[in-house]
Amino acid sequence: MAAEFVPVDPFDLVIFGGTGDLARRKLLPALYHRDHDEQFSDDSRIVAVSRQDMSDEGYGEWVRKVLEEHLPDNEIDEDVFSRFHDRLAHVRLDVDDAAGWAAFAERFDDDGRIRTFYLATAPSLFGKIANGVADAGLVDERARIVLEKPVGHDYKSARDINNAVGARFEESQIYRIDHYLGKETVQNLIALRFGNSLFEPVWGRQAVDNVQITVAESLGVDERFEFYEQTGALRDMVQNHMLQLLCLTAMEPPASMNHDDVRNEKIKVLRSLKPITPQDVHKVTARGQYAAGMIDGKAVQAYGASNKKEQAPSDEAKAETFVAIKAEIDNWRWQGVPFYLRTGKRMARKSSQIVFEFKPVPHSIFGEEPLQPNRLVLRLQPEEGVEMSIMTKEPGPGGFRMRSLPLNLSFSQAFEVAYPDAYERLLMEVLRGNPALFMRRDEVEAGWKWIDRILESWRLEQVEAQEYMAGSWGPTDAFVLLDRDGRRWHDS
Repeated sequence: MAAEFVPVDPFDLVIFGGTGDLARRKLLPALYHRDHDEQFSDDSRIVAVSRQDMSDEGYGEWVRKVLEEHLPDNEIDEDVFSRFHDRLAHVRLDVDDAAGWAAFAERFDDDGRIRTFYLATAPSLFGKIANGVADAGLVDERARIVLEKPVGHDYKSARDINNAVGARFEESQIYRIDHYLGKETVQNLIALRFGNSLFEPVWGRQAVDNVQITVAESLGVDERFEFYEQTGALRDMVQNHMLQLLCLTAMEPPASMNHDDVRNEKIKVLRSLKPITPQDVHKVTARGQYAAGMIDGKAVQAYGASNKKEQAPSDEAKAETFVAIKAEIDNWRWQGVPFYLRTGKRMARKSSQIVFEFKPVPHSIFGEEPLQPNRLVLRLQPEEGVEMSIMTKEPGPGGFRMRSLPLNLSFSQAFEVAYPDAYERLLMEVLRGNPALFMRRDEVEAGWKWIDRILESWRLEQVEAQEYMAGSWGPTDAFVLLDRDGRRWHDS
């Protein structure tokens, strides 16, 4: 099966933070891949903005080194890179320098092309950059602005950022990005639910016992220590990635695939989340911080111990690198069904999945033969796919011996095509002007309101991060969270 890649209209893509970590690891490799598949016109440009003193040619040489580092061996095609190199430019700019903005504006022609501003910077700069590009006369009806997560660090700061950016751009021009929404399996969650009559009758409290959403990473925080000390896993992962997965899992059928129809249903889920109070925070949350341990047979240091800048020794590091939450949705469909959310650094392996565990059969006719509950597993990474576990009889004589076996759909095997990764998909959707895979303002702010209640409850109840060994599945409290309900994590 051959993938069809549809070209986009001529554009200027301006990356603020064009020499930063996100540009190196994700944005530039993604754009190279899309150029490789000939989705860009010859006159489309990628303009990096940073405070470094670098010429266009110097930036092109820097990008070559970045791609050599982050693309697989021998993947760089010289003809493609020559084309990619020719569309690269660099602008040195301090966003607080008015004269710098005037020089910045001179790099662009008023030719009516798509002009997208990608803000891969600290959220504190979002308002300043929005004002700068607007005052420079670069905002028209074809302009778009992309806000990287996190949008703020709490409800108030998120609202302030949205107000500042919204004063210079229309809401329809603002793309709040969450790369998990670009993953193929997340898109297939919608197809699975609403394209198959099999699942809708069992998608709710009548048949589902619990839902587990896990986003686990084997990598540590490392050079992001300073960021993590200010943020922590709850703000970094739960407020955006995990709440978005929760919304798509639990939402009601939208009227259509129109972006506002889908987002209207997602906001209903966020508004139905039961608030977590100080009285129950110990029972429904777990907070952890990784200690030294082993990952893939190699010793790794504790959180903070590998911090190069040594802002704080590891025994003074306070941020959580692991969070588990029992979330409840107070609506008709999901009343009484717990949603267990779990995310962490330095976990046993890299794994992101959504697991639906169905209720046991009401009566077993097989005597003492144990029956496992049916599970529907949506794998987001490392190998995207869908798996359904069912009970079946083991072959051979000697009575009924029951066994749980999976029905497995691997996207890579089924379609035999390399499909774009999340950032590639999302960048193309911005350039096409399709906001369906991005967060609306009310989604972001509703998510922060729920998260703020947890943060405040942790503060009032003095909930400290419990140590867990690197290479494990988290602290003891995470297992107690489910054990208290007579359940266990899917992979434990």
